[in-house]
Amino acid sequence: MTALISMVAFIIVIVVLVLAHELGHFATAKARGVTVQEFGLFFPPRLLSIKRGGTIYSLNAIPLGGFVKMAGEEDPKVPGSLAGKSIATRLLVLSAGSIMNLLLPLLLFSIAFMVPHDTVSGKVTVEDVAPNSPALNAGIRPGDTILSINNKPLESNIDLSRAIDLNLGKQITLLVQHSDATRETIAVIPRWKPPEGQGAVGVLLRTSEAKIVRRSEPFWRAIPMGIGASIETFTLFKNGIIGMFIGTAPAEVTGPVGIAQLTGEVAQAGFSPLLEFAAFLSINLGIINIFPLPALDGGRVAFVLLEWLRRGKRISPKAEGRVHLIGFLLLMAFLLAVTFNDIMRIISG
Repeated sequence: MTALISMVAFIIVIVVLVLAHELGHFATAKARGVTVQEFGLFFPPRLLSIKRGGTIYSLNAIPLGGFVKMAGEEDPKVPGSLAGKSIATRLLVLSAGSIMNLLLPLLLFSIAFMVPHDTVSGKVTVEDVAPNSPALNAGIRPGDTILSINNKPLESNIDLSRAIDLNLGKQITLLVQHSDATRETIAVIPRWKPPEGQGAVGVLLRTSEAKIVRRSEPFWRAIPMGIGASIETFTLFKNGIIGMFIGTAPAEVTGPVGIAQLTGEVAQAGFSPLLEFAAFLSINLGIINIFPLPALDGGRVAFVLLEWLRRGKRISPKAEGRVHLIGFLLLMAFLLAVTFNDIMRIISG
């Protein structure tokens, strides 16, 4: 039953993300007069299809993505071709998928806040403080209660951990209540590279007197909260990338099988957490897909920008097509390797 829930939840999430991405390409291509030959959900082999207005709409067998096949993507001589359009049009059409994936979380997060969901509410208590840490040097001690960060009240240690991750390298202000009931405003700077096991600030936290509170926000509050959550997720993604480069975050890659497993686990926590997870995946998809790598949208954008830098001199359609084909094959090989690693990790527990 757990495996079935994981698979169903994974497919639903993938369908939402892929449709948003491909609709971005599809709508901008149609609006700019590019001939769209096929709009495909998932990758071939084809399961079923229907043709409307000169475009084939297909459902395919491999649930790893989707595609919008446009006339003359590399060859401007083809009637109605993408390559025959202006540089501005091509950049818009090619980047529209990622733009949609970056905008979708605004909706997903907002709905997640409106849907009734459980939250943990309690006191954020300091259990231990690491030696020579920012927390210890600032005067935080075991038994203290952290009431707010940057004037924002805290309800759980998860709130504080998220706020710290959002402000690495920046000064944050904590309102601390000591064990003798006195209160003090303390400034600390979370570290990018803390000693192993200490964390950015150097405190071990727990949520005391915790209780589960069921909440739902009205739309006029949920929408700005959704915008804020999207911005925070961008920041966390950026900090995660920086952390991988400086060696403070593991450079782990999860493939479709691993994402399916995670999706199933999140789905069991409720509909609201699943929406938040889908928003996180959408941001990841939008950013990664615009990287200048062959076969990705960013790789095609790179060829258009190269043409602009060369004052309109194009790379030959045959050469560009070959680069994207090689990139696609390498991408598929990489996905197979990551999938194998995910399966072995799950088997080994």
